[in-house]
Amino acid sequence: MQYSSPGAPKETRIGLALGGGFARGIAHVGVLRALEQARIPIRYIAGVSAGSIVASAFASGSSSDEIEAVARSMRFSDVARWRISRQGLVGSDPMTKFLARVLKVFQFEKMRIPLAVIASDLTAGAPAVFKEKGDVVMPIRASCSYPGFFEPVRYMNHCLVDGMISMDVPAAPLRRMGATHVISVALPMPTESVDPRNMLSVITRCFQIMTARTEAQWRRHSNVVIVPEVRDIGWNSFESAHLLVEAGERAAKAVMPQILRWLAEAPGEVAVA
Repeated sequence: MQYSSPGAPKETRIGLALGGGFARGIAHVGVLRALEQARIPIRYIAGVSAGSIVASAFASGSSSDEIEAVARSMRFSDVARWRISRQGLVGSDPMTKFLARVLKVFQFEKMRIPLAVIASDLTAGAPAVFKEKGDVVMPIRASCSYPGFFEPVRYMNHCLVDGMISMDVPAAPLRRMGATHVISVALPMPTESVDPRNMLSVITRCFQIMTARTEAQWRRHSNVVIVPEVRDIGWNSFESAHLLVEAGERAAKAVMPQILRWLAEAPGEVAVA
């Protein structure tokens, strides 16, 4: 789908929007690898849920190889700790230590690429977009806090949960940051029947219905949409990291000719590593 606006600047400023998907978010690493190999300059990057981890790592200066090395050894216990309470089944405090392995800096203002991390503000009933200044760890934890499973993250007087509640693929914030072209990466959820006796099954099905209804909103801000074929891989299948990376790389290479045309059409634009 093409996005165009009259009088758009000639300079091509590419933004990359990474959606959520828990373990399936590792597929984003393959997308990054394909973009690196093609020397596509990413000027802005935004992430939601699992995509916020990969986006923040890349923005901080970590390469796709470095992110993959961490992802291949990643397990559920790296980002969550069982702690049954009225707010959720697990806490996300282990994520702080995990992020220290994959991020090179921890403040928005120190990122090599301008970054946005999106959570959902239950208090305001709207997206909470974190960017430009401040600590990045808290917004990532909030963006990954799948409601009913992870405990919400408290921030000042606000209650923050998974960014996918309000924005499943963060294409729109990239436009506001200055992107002229947006590459969106959407990770499909498995198609499965709901088990009304299983709380997580019910919540997951709710997400499926919700994201299907809001898809048109982020697609209209996207020039290219990459959809890695990860539908058959489980939400917590961290052991399938190599398959996820391969799926992401394969899907990104399929649309690479279109992305390269943007740069060829921009006078004086040069792709950099």
